[in-house]
Amino acid sequence: MTASFSSSLRSCCAAAALVVAGCALSGCASISETIAPAFADPARYDLYDCKQLEKERKDLAQQTLDMQRRMDTAETGAGGAVVSELAYRNGYLTIRGQAQMAEDVWRRNKCRETPPDAPPVSATPQRPDIKPAPKR
Repeated sequence: MTASFSSSLRSCCAAAALVVAGCALSGCASISETIAPAFADPARYDLYDCKQLEKERKDLAQQTLDMQRRMDTAETGAGGAVVSELAYRNGYLTIRGQAQMAEDVWRRNKCRETPPDAPPVSATPQRPDIKPAPKR
């Protein structure tokens, strides 16, 4: 009877330890999302104009999606959650921090998205074709 009691007590303690560890790890995941700006330089985008910021925001959004796909793929394998955290979490947080900084500068500069059907603006103004004056 004592062997049965000690084995059930041991399994109960093991289950409780797993629940506590799960809660602790889930708490770490939510905390890491809030510290993303700590991984980025706050002055990186201060001198960007709206055109540069628009391109950077799109690039960062694509990088975030790519990194998220890598993390999701890593989590499908054996021990994937650990591999995902070790291999990709810091890079993911860095990209998220940069995106947040770029978004802050975007709002501060009151930038607007370029409409998708707008013609690209060239760096040099286009001159109309100049015809030579008629000879007299």
